[in-house]
Amino acid sequence: MRNGRSTVDNDAPDGIDWPEYETEAENHGYVTQLTDITGDDARKFLDVGIDTSEKDRSGTFIQKDRSVIHCHARQDGVEVMSITQARQTHDWLADYLWRSIDPAQDTFTSRAKEIPHEGYFIRSAAGRHVTEPVQACLYIAKEKFSQNVHNVVIAEPDSRLQVITGCATSPHLVSGLHVGVSEFYVKKGAQLHFTMIHDWGERVNVRPRTVVHVEEGGVFVSNYISLKPVGSLQMNPITYLDGEGAVARFNSVLVAAKGCHLDVGSRVVLNAPGTRAEIISRAIAAGGTIVARGELVGKVAGVKAHLECKGLVLKEGLMHAIPELRGYVPGVEMSHEAAVGKIDQGEIEYLMARGVDEDEAVSMIVRGFLNVDIEGLPAGLRQKIDRIIHETQKDMM
Repeated sequence: MRNGRSTVDNDAPDGIDWPEYETEAENHGYVTQLTDITGDDARKFLDVGIDTSEKDRSGTFIQKDRSVIHCHARQDGVEVMSITQARQTHDWLADYLWRSIDPAQDTFTSRAKEIPHEGYFIRSAAGRHVTEPVQACLYIAKEKFSQNVHNVVIAEPDSRLQVITGCATSPHLVSGLHVGVSEFYVKKGAQLHFTMIHDWGERVNVRPRTVVHVEEGGVFVSNYISLKPVGSLQMNPITYLDGEGAVARFNSVLVAAKGCHLDVGSRVVLNAPGTRAEIISRAIAAGGTIVARGELVGKVAGVKAHLECKGLVLKEGLMHAIPELRGYVPGVEMSHEAAVGKIDQGEIEYLMARGVDEDEAVSMIVRGFLNVDIEGLPAGLRQKIDRIIHETQKDMM
């Protein structure tokens, strides 16, 4: 692979100039004690919810470039492994790998299949309530590296599982590519809360490809936070509610600074009676572009779903909301609400009349807009996200 500046080229296939990225990287050594990770790496991990002290965590997975540098479970009833180790441990895993996603779907899934760089396997045992979250970090340290990972998460019947995934790059890194193929399986009566925090470099291009299957009575909750500058992000996970009474909820908080292009959505297909879905998005275009997609597909009678997308344009840029509803039979109940606008001058004047100066009034409104009540977050992570939001709104101002 040749070196050079990594950019998004909209004339190239999939908007990516593939020869700009390298697929080889040095092997990083395994770290037995997470507390031995110090300096910039530890600070970046903490910024995306990864605590090297492992306080209130049931397991940890950390991958740096293509190397798994730490991986273990700390609580009975949960497994945390690299995808390679999991394939060697569980013969049956072959039935799950690439079951939901066709490697030929696009050039990104093909790349993850042909040039794999590990990824994580996380599983909660049947009937086990894993009380503390598993934390996982996918980290890029090498400039212009293409990190191609394949992740599988399985919540076995009647289990409870929380996963916090932090995706980040080292402070010196400017450009790179992350391709993440993820398959989630939520079995009958299980609950899976999945929180992802992104903190990439300013010219890093990110291409997740995710499919989720939820069986009868299962619950899947996804929280997605991207507040820091990134070159481009394109993700639109698909969730299939295949069992009666299955539930899916998606919450996303997005900020696009100048030069950023975020194309983020969620698609939920309600295939069984009594299924429920909710997609909630808060997005701010602060000089960049956000395409906020949401699609609800009702295939049977007796389903209920709602989509809500609210966006603010703080500086010149683009906020494009695309809500879609598709019902195939009588008896589906689906709704959407989308709004794009600016900060209400009346709200600013209201705060100023109570002694708040104009800049602080705007900051307070922005902070309140981004502070969505995200379900299922541990208290410590919620406080960290609040701090990041506070710092982000100051940068936007």
